[in-house]
Amino acid sequence: MQKIIKGLTKFFTKSDVILWLLTIAASVYSLLLINSMQRSSDYSYITPQLLALLVGYIAAIVITLIDYERIARFWPLLAAVSLGLLVLVFLIGRNVSGTDDTAWITLPGGVSFQPSELVKIFFIITFSKHMQLLKDNDMLHSLVGVISLLIHMGIPVVLIHMQGDDGTVLIFLFMFLIMAFIGGVQLRYFLIMILLLAAGIPIFWTYFFNEEQKSRFTAIFDIDGNALKTYGWQQYQGKVSVASGGLSGTGLGSGPRVASGIVPEQENDFIYTVAGEELGFIGCVLLLFILLLICVKIMMDAMSARDYLGKMICVGVFAVIGVQTIINIGMVLGLLPVIGITLPFFSSGGSSLMSVLIGIGLVQSVHFHKDVIESPHGKLSNNRYKYLNSPQY
Repeated sequence: MQKIIKGLTKFFTKSDVILWLLTIAASVYSLLLINSMQRSSDYSYITPQLLALLVGYIAAIVITLIDYERIARFWPLLAAVSLGLLVLVFLIGRNVSGTDDTAWITLPGGVSFQPSELVKIFFIITFSKHMQLLKDNDMLHSLVGVISLLIHMGIPVVLIHMQGDDGTVLIFLFMFLIMAFIGGVQLRYFLIMILLLAAGIPIFWTYFFNEEQKSRFTAIFDIDGNALKTYGWQQYQGKVSVASGGLSGTGLGSGPRVASGIVPEQENDFIYTVAGEELGFIGCVLLLFILLLICVKIMMDAMSARDYLGKMICVGVFAVIGVQTIINIGMVLGLLPVIGITLPFFSSGGSSLMSVLIGIGLVQSVHFHKDVIESPHGKLSNNRYKYLNSPQY
């Protein structure tokens, strides 16, 4: 028993305890919201959510104990697995209720799994390793180096776009931009990309966007209200639910609109509306405050990382959580078009939840091992300046 207590004490001493507490707070808050909206459906959303939480936390703890540099050494395997998963979708992929893309596969037991969620995590690792290699070889500022990063990003983006999941495509694009910018890619390359994207907007709108995607964009600018009955219906009902909660809400488990299920996908992309109606402005602010603190802690861990690789891994996880939060809340409030982006930690869905918890595990690994440097002779402690070969490290 003493060994167990000692081990747990050491684990939490070396971990980012505040980040763990914030993650747990987000998980508990999510379960409360999902359990509340459960009364609007015969399907049990809470059971798979609990299972995903269990698996996700176990994975996060295991990853925390493994030095992230060792994980990054397997980047060729992670890249190959990512490519294999995305190609597998074209062979056995299917559409699930509430989505308009074919980006899911069915695992044994009838469990639905979205490979692109796991590919996000693999991308963070492989892209961070890619940037480290470029930096070590003084190629991060070269045109060839930047083009190689674009190709790295472009492969999953093209495959996911072909699956019809352009919401995830947008996340990958922002992950690339944020990681490349913070990682040290020169500003002139971003200016070139911005100019090219601006020039390409008419082309994308005309030849790549289908009518449904165009309608989702135009719905947020609807003036006469015609879109409320079609593509603007979900956002309109979502805004009404959020506004109906007032300052403190109707009370958890007491929202009439939640009970009726009038907001489509309120358990998933629009889980924020449940917080708005039943917990009011206070509940909405609390939810955002938790996510904000998680993002702040991740960036603090990035700044205290022992090396460039660890820093970039943290930045990648920050990009996923931060961008998805902004886009999801923007969708619910009618500021952005509905593109199927989940709210990290809060939306129901095992694939999304487990991937974000694995991301937290990677950040914890960076923090856990920040004072130890791998070397041919063992592990060098930054604090004690001696090689440590003890299994405890």
